[in-house]
Amino acid sequence: MPTSSGNRRALLKVVVAAALATTAVAVPGVTPASAATTADGFASVNALGQNGTTGGAGGAVVTATTTAQLLDYIARPEPLVVQVKGTITLPTGTTDGMHQVASDKTIIGLGSDARLVGGGLTIGVPVDDDVTSPPANAVHNIIIRNLAITGATDDLINVQMFSHHIWIDHNDFSNGDDGAVDIKRGSDFVTVSWNRFHDHDKTLLLGHDDDNGAQDIGRLRVTYHHNYFDGSDQRNPRVRFGESVHVYNNYYRDNSYGVASAMNAGVVLEGNYFFSVNNPGRVDFSGDLGRMVARDNILVECNHEIELRGSVVEPRTYYSYSLNRAAEVPTVVPAGAGTGRI
Repeated sequence: MPTSSGNRRALLKVVVAAALATTAVAVPGVTPASAATTADGFASVNALGQNGTTGGAGGAVVTATTTAQLLDYIARPEPLVVQVKGTITLPTGTTDGMHQVASDKTIIGLGSDARLVGGGLTIGVPVDDDVTSPPANAVHNIIIRNLAITGATDDLINVQMFSHHIWIDHNDFSNGDDGAVDIKRGSDFVTVSWNRFHDHDKTLLLGHDDDNGAQDIGRLRVTYHHNYFDGSDQRNPRVRFGESVHVYNNYYRDNSYGVASAMNAGVVLEGNYFFSVNNPGRVDFSGDLGRMVARDNILVECNHEIELRGSVVEPRTYYSYSLNRAAEVPTVVPAGAGTGRI
């Protein structure tokens, strides 16, 4: 497991300082984040009758400036590209502030100041423990981009009940009461990319319960890449059952732990940069042990090494991808993650 010492530690601290500067620094040969116009990672895989993740492509383009407009558009059955303008408050009402998104939707913020406040988005049909395979009405083909989502009374985004082909990209998540982006109950083929997570505690839950293997085993295939875990405390992500779970080129700064793998989950952790993280990667956490393969990560001022165990199905079994060098991550990720970057 790469760690820094001597001249290398000094060099890496220079990289960290550059990453924390307010001015973005270009890295020669690195493709800018804005170049990504289609889903990658697990959201790009053809499976379950869905060819990649296209959201509302082919449908009408509408703009929501009010709460009523947004809730109407995201619940419609037809494909729609829903543009969000300005700040929209999601009411609590009888839903604890969670509002359902129907299949074949793109929800995208306009400019750099589109915000959802006070509530969150649910992707998935209602919870039913007796359903153990994808139902015919499973929610699918959702894109959420370029939104700041903050102050929810529950989750900021909740993905559940065999929802599949979801791309959550270039958003800013903060101050949710529970999870920032929780993915659970048999959901599958999801990519979470180029997001900034900050001022939040329990960030990313993948698999909600140790007793939910009937829904989760063989599913929960998720890619997390180029996310900025900017002081988000824990669950970055916390994984049960899922395999493969691909965590690459993320920047971790001041977290209690990075990734936890439990209940025989299989995580590939590569090309990430961990700065001041107590436990970068854990397989001995709670419940049954998980599995973790780690390569080419950089740890600076971390209290523990990454825990390794077993083998994991390689993500390249499903899709191709290109890595940034881990040393580039503290510069590339803060410069490209979050809103106003696409």
